[in-house]
Amino acid sequence: MSGGVRRGLADLSCRALQAMLPPSLRSWGWAVRCETAEIPDDTEALLFALGSLFGLMPRALATHLLHRRASLTRDGGLLSGGSITMNAHPRRLGITCAIGAVILGLVYMAIAGAPARYLAINVGALVIGLAVLATLGRNRIAGQRWAGGTIAAMAGVLLATALLGNTADGAARWVKLGGLSIQPSLVLLPLTLVLFARTRDALATAGLIAAAVAMALQPDRAMAGMLAASLAVLAMMRSDRHVVAALGASVTGFAMTLARADTLPAVPYVDQILYTSFDVHAAAGAAVLGGCALLLVPAITGWTRDRARREIYAVFGAVWFTAILAAALGNYPTPIVGYGGSAIIGYALSLLALPKRADAELGAGARAGNEADAIAADRPMFLAPA
Repeated sequence: MSGGVRRGLADLSCRALQAMLPPSLRSWGWAVRCETAEIPDDTEALLFALGSLFGLMPRALATHLLHRRASLTRDGGLLSGGSITMNAHPRRLGITCAIGAVILGLVYMAIAGAPARYLAINVGALVIGLAVLATLGRNRIAGQRWAGGTIAAMAGVLLATALLGNTADGAARWVKLGGLSIQPSLVLLPLTLVLFARTRDALATAGLIAAAVAMALQPDRAMAGMLAASLAVLAMMRSDRHVVAALGASVTGFAMTLARADTLPAVPYVDQILYTSFDVHAAAGAAVLGGCALLLVPAITGWTRDRARREIYAVFGAVWFTAILAAALGNYPTPIVGYGGSAIIGYALSLLALPKRADAELGAGARAGNEADAIAADRPMFLAPA
């Protein structure tokens, strides 16, 4: 890894810290940036910037939360019966988490000495993912009218990959695009599952069954496990005949993948980095763990603030927690923080199925809004540069 790339990542970490800090602490971010610029060794400068980012993030978060609470009280957020209306924006939060996780992944790869093109590919995937999210967010493909057809179409792509995709050691999980290997299941399956949590019909159920068949044929134990675990979570929270049928197919498909040996070796900077990153440097390991934790923040926030649609956030969390767990247990890609653009694009697309706004009333006698009305009220999303 060239010194220029390390220096650029150090400056990027400082800028990210400055953007996160509230105005009262912004001078600290500027001091960290100046101090980083004075360090002659590029690696030491990167480690100092990363340490400052981790050290000040809890303080910044606490300050933002205290400011929000004071603002709610000052602006008359009290409702009758002692309730407080609190608004959250899951998609915006997810975009922030995606950017933060990619930055932490770049820091890990820079410290570990990954080729510069790996970093460029991850950055390019983030740009593509956010651009597609912004474009599709103007349409209503996540609504009830289009969800079934969208799920079926994506399942068709997964099935075609299993039958016609590029193979390695008996597994057919990839397609070649412009010299790059793309894993369609990491791109499409997360969005498929979160859409199914929002809207279920016969066509969507058929799509999930086809996806389960595709994961068994590829075979892809990690993605089959993601499918089964997410549908199990959905069945526990809001079961119906569509969920039960899809869950039965997914469990069968997952069992089939367990019956076949997975002999794919670990790929550097992709697989097993939850462990190997700490062998490189403690800061690299912290970056990997921190990036993985960020992926679950939208699910946790939505769960606590949007009680009427908890199953959507639960499935979103199950999708990405299962991906992280699979990466910890076997030779499967570590999402977002490892090298590979498929999971980055997939995470951005899965945000499309989250509600744009989560309104919750906290307090005695508070009630959540009607789910169908809230879903229909989603308006086009526009992405503003940070």
